[in-house]
Amino acid sequence: MLLEYFQMIDRVETLDLSARTLTARSVVPAKSPVFEGHFPGYPLVPGVLLIETMAQACGFLVLAATDFAAMPFLMSVDSAKMRSFVEPEAVLDIEAFLEHDGSGFAVVKAKITSEGKKVCDGQLKLRTMPFDQVPLGPIVRKRAEEVGLIAAMAGSVGTGE
Repeated sequence: MLLEYFQMIDRVETLDLSARTLTARSVVPAKSPVFEGHFPGYPLVPGVLLIETMAQACGFLVLAATDFAAMPFLMSVDSAKMRSFVEPEAVLDIEAFLEHDGSGFAVVKAKITSEGKKVCDGQLKLRTMPFDQVPLGPIVRKRAEEVGLIAAMAGSVGTGE
């Protein structure tokens, strides 16, 4: 996890296109400039970055489910609950669930746990825009390969249809 670069997902662990689910893992860095202000002497991952972590996992799921047809952008946080604090070096397990996709939007749910404890959960909406309208395709595909999404797609259960 590179907080200051908004690279929140370290690795896609599983992908099940028939169940429309994805699991991922991230390890919070021991040190980050983010912790200098949040909070001095008591470093905690900001809640907005946990929401971003859920959004990125959900985004990877949408990319896989649509076979990279469109770029997902976070449009709304319909609900989110922070349930415990996250400190440096925490291992985060992220689960993403695709509830609905179509008409240029996806409704997703996600949750994060650490050592079996609930960290946060939420329901988000993502706007999907075809890659011919946004020049991000090669960058997104490269990142998806780095975190193992492409490999997970090759070995995924189901076809997504």
